[in-house]
Amino acid sequence: MSTAAPVIATPSYEDALARYEAVIGLETHVELGTVSKMFCGCATAFGATPNTQVCPVCLGLPGALPVVNEAAVRFATLIGLALNCTVASWCRFARKNYFYPDMPKNFQISQYDEPLCENGWLDVEVEGEIHRVGITRVHLEEDTGKSLHVGGATGRIHGATHSLVDYNRAGIPLVEIVTEPDVRSPELARAYVDELRELCRSLAVSDVRMDQGSLRCDANVSLRLRPAKGEPDAPFGTRSETKNLNSLRSVERAVRFEIVRQAALLDAGERVIQETRHFDEASGRTSSGRSKEEATDYRYFPEPDLTPIALTSEYVEALRAVLPELPAQRRARLIAEHGYSVRELQEMRNAGVLDLVEATVAAGASPAGARKWWLNELARRAADAGVEPRELAISPAQVARICELVAAGQLTDALGRKVVDGVLAGDGSPDEVVAARGLAVVSDDSALRDAVDAAIAGAPDIAEKVRGGKLNAVGPLVGTVMKTMRGQADAAAVRRLLLERLGVS
Repeated sequence: MSTAAPVIATPSYEDALARYEAVIGLETHVELGTVSKMFCGCATAFGATPNTQVCPVCLGLPGALPVVNEAAVRFATLIGLALNCTVASWCRFARKNYFYPDMPKNFQISQYDEPLCENGWLDVEVEGEIHRVGITRVHLEEDTGKSLHVGGATGRIHGATHSLVDYNRAGIPLVEIVTEPDVRSPELARAYVDELRELCRSLAVSDVRMDQGSLRCDANVSLRLRPAKGEPDAPFGTRSETKNLNSLRSVERAVRFEIVRQAALLDAGERVIQETRHFDEASGRTSSGRSKEEATDYRYFPEPDLTPIALTSEYVEALRAVLPELPAQRRARLIAEHGYSVRELQEMRNAGVLDLVEATVAAGASPAGARKWWLNELARRAADAGVEPRELAISPAQVARICELVAAGQLTDALGRKVVDGVLAGDGSPDEVVAARGLAVVSDDSALRDAVDAAIAGAPDIAEKVRGGKLNAVGPLVGTVMKTMRGQADAAAVRRLLLERLGVS
């Protein structure tokens, strides 16, 4: 007779953290934005027809020899320098041997015991507190192909009727950035990946689009008992590795789930298995993948077809000299120069409009106006259209002109939105749209006064309430005037004129 598996009680997240400390290390893979692949001349453009960007080298055909992409080395070195790493004067590639359908050579050219960069750090801010996350290593490797599982409901191999492999991605330059186990919360894990993404974007080494897989994160999570006061820290627990997290939200959710899952096992006297796991976006849960390999399982050995990389100090220092303004430096400058709060900067970063806002300010808009139009209006339109804000058919200079017209009283916010409509529709510049559509604020005082008098005459009961001291009752009259003026009047000016005509100004 079979015995049912025991039911393991699941603690709350808060209860799990009260008894256990999470120890988290992150491995982030960044596809570099080079024109050609890591070891051959094949194109790297995203979205091409499957298996059209391949050659004997990236397919691992017999006799094909790799050649290192200098741009990839340069990009990886820039990342290492920005992460405060030591850049090796001598390093080499290794073969990482394992069989998987999307590995055409049955090994991956990577770096093992002699990485390009190591021993750095990245400072990350969470709720006003700075956390320093140690960087163990930054190394170069080639990306794998992509397996496509067809016929199932989840896109995974379980339940699929068949699988296809696209090797276009095989051989694209990849940088792996490995942290020390310094992360202690899901929130910090998310913030670290976000900061790293911004750093790579500022270096112009990758588009870091998580939705397209050019930035992917693996989260290593283990738990250890919280020590009693005065006792030393407990040793690290057994870790799981949740693979290929492709959004900031998924990083946080997967880590949070793993903390609760492992706490439940430990509470029940069970052991955590060292394994790779997959995260399901729909359920918010992780599931078992395969047992986690150790370095010995990969049978690393030096890549015989590539010579070592020996960077001179002059080469490294020349790259250090051209490092751009990094995200933390930029935030400090924007706070000092434009008066933005940390929260406002985060909102603009999250919406993908920070660069656009800064460019709009540079074109003459006020910091507050540029932020308002990009964050409140244009980011929403981009989301509705399913595009990035930078892809909208309106430039920072055009947004700055709309800000200028609103500030000068020549447009209201409502009219400004109509001007945005026209620019996005391809009807010309803001001034051309205003002229063609007759959108300017009406400056004819007599026309406005006639509309005010008509509104008062048409609603004597409301007018009497206002005269009696109920000033908020003027709202419907303002609406009537604005309708008459087709929105081409300033609502605040209309209200002032109404109160003046009613003798209560």
